[in-house]
Amino acid sequence: MGKCIVNCAVTGAIHVPSMTPYLPITPEQIAAEAVAAAEAGAATVHLHARDPITGEPTMDLGLFQEFCGRSIGGATR
Repeated sequence: MGKCIVNCAVTGAIHVPSMTPYLPITPEQIAAEAVAAAEAGAATVHLHARDPITGEPTMDLGLFQEFCGRSIGGATR
């Protein structure tokens, strides 16, 4: 069996909650799913921030800082 690197795209880039009830949208949910992906074997995670109310994609730096800060070191804080 060959080696592979598993990358998990936790939120996807364009997805919204109306597409699936499983889409994490709050910083807490995104961090928890990123940690779960790492614990399941993902070598990397690819994350996009979501507006915590609408679930729509956002480039809000504060939201990125929230979920990245929670998942540093492979465990939520």
